[in-house]
Amino acid sequence: MGIIIALACDHGGFSLMEEVKKHLISTGKDCKDFGTFSQESCDYPVIAAPAAHAINDGTCDTGIFICGTGIGMSIAANKTPGIRAALCTDCYMAEMARSHNDANVLVMGGRVIDSKSAVEIVETFLSTDFSNEEKHRRRVGMLNDLDVIRKG
Repeated sequence: MGIIIALACDHGGFSLMEEVKKHLISTGKDCKDFGTFSQESCDYPVIAAPAAHAINDGTCDTGIFICGTGIGMSIAANKTPGIRAALCTDCYMAEMARSHNDANVLVMGGRVIDSKSAVEIVETFLSTDFSNEEKHRRRVGMLNDLDVIRKG
């Protein structure tokens, strides 16, 4: 069985998420959609939190979160220990987020990126593995230590 991708967007990311979701489904990827489900104004932290927790608890393997700029969803997602959400605007950023930072959530801005670019970024993110180089393992470990400290 393949990976399960948590999808989360607010009203500013809804249109782009619909395009991304259509692409993911057409390529046979399993998705769990946490909403939102319309362009009606909503609060991104309320959408991001359950999707981030689903990744953290193993219900989902990775995530794609979209809001207007991607900034709010990035901040909200990264409040959950164990989440390494990376706001990416191009394929190089997506590749480095996975390869160097072992990012488990891709965040994009629905008002910043066109759908063709978004699909390319998604495919880069999903097809790139963590490098597993010692220096990158050490740095990701430091991030995990910060999560422990934050939990108190």
